[in-house]
Amino acid sequence: MERTYIMLKPDAVERKLTGRIIERIEAKGYHIVAIKVMNLNQKVLREHYAHVADRPFYPHMEGYMMSGPVWGMIVEGENVIQGMRILIGATKFEDALPGTIRGDFAKSTTENVIHGSDSPENAEIEIKRFFSL
Repeated sequence: MERTYIMLKPDAVERKLTGRIIERIEAKGYHIVAIKVMNLNQKVLREHYAHVADRPFYPHMEGYMMSGPVWGMIVEGENVIQGMRILIGATKFEDALPGTIRGDFAKSTTENVIHGSDSPENAEIEIKRFFSL
């Protein structure tokens, strides 16, 4: 059984989309085995987004991610990492297809309602990072 890290971002919480998104995850047959509400700080965000922290858009993204609570989840299922990436949709808002979570709910590439781990290695790192807070 594979595990992944999923995070519902501040805009999903603010817009009250959490229930609708969780419903989609569970409808695919995946199991949410842990969930917690967190307010993220600069330190954890710089670690999580280290691969883009030097880009011009990072300060705006960091501010957005600290603008409200997020919901962190550990989700289990067969091929859950790839399956969740398909369910989530493309990161770029304009590339996210209708029927995906981002295609249906994202307002921009930054405010794209959800994060999902992209590999087994990153899933393990992100689960440890966010569930040790």
